[in-house]
Amino acid sequence: MKKTILNIEGMTCSACSNGLEKYLNKQKGIHRAEVNLVMATALIEYDDNLKIEDLNKMVQGAGFKSLGERNDKKEKRNELKKIIIFSILGIILMYISMGAMINLPVPEIIYMNKNPIIYSIVIAVLSFTFLIYGFDIIKNGIKNIIHKMPNMDSLVGIGVIVNFLYSLWNTILVFQGQTQLVHHLYFESSAIIILFVKIGRYIDGKNKNKAVDSIKNLVTITPKNGTILKDGKEKTVTINEIEKGDIVVCKPGEKIAVDGKVTKGETHTDESFITGESKPVTKKVGSKVLAGSINYDGYIEYEAERIGKDSSISQIVNLVVEATNTKAPIARLADKISGYFVPIIFLIAIISFILNLAIYSEIDKAILSLVSVLVVACPCALGLATPLAMVVAIGNCSKRGVLIKSSESIEALKHIYTIVFDKTGTLTEGKLSIVDGEYTKENIKILQSLEAMSNHPIAKGIVNSDMNKNFYEVKEFKEIPGKGIQGNINGKTYYAGNQKLLNEKNIKNIYEGKELEYSKKGESIVYLFDEKEVLAIVGLSDKIKENMEEIIQKIKENGYKVIMLTGDNETTAKAIAKKLNIEEVISNVSPKEKQDKIKEINKNNSCLMVGDGINDSPALKTATVGISVANGTDMSADSADIILLKDNMNLILELLNIGKKTIRIVKQNLFWALFYNICMIPLAMGILPISLNPMIASLAMTFSSLTVVLNSLRLGGSVGDVPNRFKMTQKGTDL
Repeated sequence: MKKTILNIEGMTCSACSNGLEKYLNKQKGIHRAEVNLVMATALIEYDDNLKIEDLNKMVQGAGFKSLGERNDKKEKRNELKKIIIFSILGIILMYISMGAMINLPVPEIIYMNKNPIIYSIVIAVLSFTFLIYGFDIIKNGIKNIIHKMPNMDSLVGIGVIVNFLYSLWNTILVFQGQTQLVHHLYFESSAIIILFVKIGRYIDGKNKNKAVDSIKNLVTITPKNGTILKDGKEKTVTINEIEKGDIVVCKPGEKIAVDGKVTKGETHTDESFITGESKPVTKKVGSKVLAGSINYDGYIEYEAERIGKDSSISQIVNLVVEATNTKAPIARLADKISGYFVPIIFLIAIISFILNLAIYSEIDKAILSLVSVLVVACPCALGLATPLAMVVAIGNCSKRGVLIKSSESIEALKHIYTIVFDKTGTLTEGKLSIVDGEYTKENIKILQSLEAMSNHPIAKGIVNSDMNKNFYEVKEFKEIPGKGIQGNINGKTYYAGNQKLLNEKNIKNIYEGKELEYSKKGESIVYLFDEKEVLAIVGLSDKIKENMEEIIQKIKENGYKVIMLTGDNETTAKAIAKKLNIEEVISNVSPKEKQDKIKEINKNNSCLMVGDGINDSPALKTATVGISVANGTDMSADSADIILLKDNMNLILELLNIGKKTIRIVKQNLFWALFYNICMIPLAMGILPISLNPMIASLAMTFSSLTVVLNSLRLGGSVGDVPNRFKMTQKGTDL
């Protein structure tokens, strides 16, 4: 199964995106399709035997245009000029048609009462130019009706055409001598409706672009060119020409072209575009460098390792874009409402026409009510309510060094009650070193040789303890999650792990007293043993992360329950927990047991799990929301819903605040969109003492969408810590 994101042209409201999504999900070979109105994209999972061209045809079959995987859409630079020109024409049109009503001087040759035929021709021609200007709206509306997916354009298009044709019929009768019908020409309504819709979409488009700017900017982070060494000489090439293994040169002030490893030189780089941390990072031989980071002050050469789609920034862009294309449960509710909205509006418009005709016996009043209902109804606001808020929130988080992999995660943050922390590398720095132990020089070399094969923080601590420079070759290496590792050195099998692994292999522990002694100091314990006996024991010490005590306290003050869940022994875990004032500790658990504990917690309350290791992956996947911290393993990052790119636990509080604020904004958007329609549609029907004409209705529709857009953009500001007003009176209740 493959996955892609296509750029779609022609979507104007939620009815469009919902219709296309339903159509694609019915197509053979497509497993899942999610269409994003704000980003104008479709996330599609499909069979391997299908090609992008096949997907493009499916999109076309639904009445839209696919621009493929690359967004080739260009902003219409002359759109503002057109709006200005047609606004001037609109003012002229309104002056001619209504100037006399408010005693403004109108030239006699186009005055309706003195020259009705010339007047009719002038306003008909002027209005027809607006129909040409808005032909895309009319065409799209009719096309979607044909495809049985009526949308906002369908409502506006039908309303404009009905109004224009009725006015045109009356114009013909004026030509035949019924000059009194000159007062029943409503050409200007069709023209002004189109003008207001165009102005509204232009403003909406500009504001929506602000929402996706942070996402678009990610794509431009990497430079277009790089310098490689070829036969000892520097050669400037495009990024696409750099191949894995090439030696790339980067001088002060330049950007790193591709991900790689420094082979020569030393410098400081700015990686704030990924981590959000402005502090320069020291790079020397052996250090990793990231594409897009800025070289401050040194000359370096580095070997290209990850290029193109495999680079860190490309993966981040893909994660962020995919996240904006997923749908939160609240968005699916809005989609469901929008799916019924347009057909219901058509029905209400017809009922309005019939009622006005029956009550007032005036065909023009009945037609105006029909047009007003069609124009004032606004599924656009409903469609934008959720996705726009999600796009702003996800884009804002990406700028702050937080990758959110799905919109569902943002909504889930609102319901979190319990926060579960792994210990090593999460609450502590994960930079352990051997501080105690019983071992020989040979045994420590064997232990370090084994641990050099692992990526666990404890393994790194053992390896980085400067005791041996050269390690033995390890064969048949195997990770035993939650317990330790094993490997063959010089034909003999050795194990390195905790008390659980000792018990599993039925090896007598001759160092129980030492384990208790080291554990009381808060040290992590590792044994080295073979098939017969324990060979060594080491105790590793770790530092609690800076400000972690304050962060835990602040989390608890905001009403969240905090639990430590670790595979380390009980004595060590409780020693760390005591320093952090964490009352509940679950220790000495395997990855499977961690997962089971998370399942148990989730039965009663939604929980958030924070971890960084391979042994955290099942628990991260099981939690309501899983967060992988900076420098976590690839597997834990894959299992997590959210990835912190900088090592700052304060971001957890910010995330919880973002989740609450985003859902609050979405609910406000949905309320105002529904409230607007509930208030405006009865007025547009014309059966109440107060009524709307089509021009005012189109202006009101524009303000409805604009309200939702501007409200969503409030999420784009800085997001601080969770305000201290989250008081728990029962499970997860926000009062």
